[in-house]
Amino acid sequence: MHTPTSRVPSRSPRPRVRHQRDGSPPSRPGAAGLVALACVLVGCAGEDAGPAGWSPLEAAELTAPQQAQETTALEARDAMFAELLATLTAELETSGPVGAIAVCKTEAPRIAAAVGERFGVRMGRTSDRLRNPGNAGPEWAAALLADRPEEPRLVSSPAGELGLTSPIRVAGKCLLCHGPEESLGDELREALARHYPDDAATGYSAGDLRGWFWVEVPASVQ
Repeated sequence: MHTPTSRVPSRSPRPRVRHQRDGSPPSRPGAAGLVALACVLVGCAGEDAGPAGWSPLEAAELTAPQQAQETTALEARDAMFAELLATLTAELETSGPVGAIAVCKTEAPRIAAAVGERFGVRMGRTSDRLRNPGNAGPEWAAALLADRPEEPRLVSSPAGELGLTSPIRVAGKCLLCHGPEESLGDELREALARHYPDDAATGYSAGDLRGWFWVEVPASVQ
């Protein structure tokens, strides 16, 4: 799994207020235990507008309503991360990696939907090497992630929605299910083939870019 940081920093060192908190991850319940699992870096968007008019944003230029949307996106991301982490950790302790695969298939989408409903957002995880084809992100996120950014990005739509993408890096426990195929046991490989016949999510090393969180916040959350 992965540890979120707090804010999306500005790309340009302009002499204005920067809406970021550099340093350690946010001090939410259990955050200290998450650090050992991965690292998520935060950045900003490119210059080109995305699909259907979605446009890049720099954190230093967010309006007050957009700052509120960003805060909601970050809180929703952190809540989803914490709940998914707790569920997977418990399953790893009781059933090992094979049990965790089944949990990821059924519980991860449920957790994303439940947390999204609680915060009034749409959200999920995606990757350029999908395990679950249902994790393909929305069109605006796909456009942002085409160049495999290693920093999160912000965009806004003509209707006032705000989109956030936030990178995920591979850490130690992730390798139990996402490491080199030869390091996975026969039972685990069989479970992957059964649940995900088109799996493209093995062969990673610690520190590799695994994928991204995405969060879409409506204009009404301001």
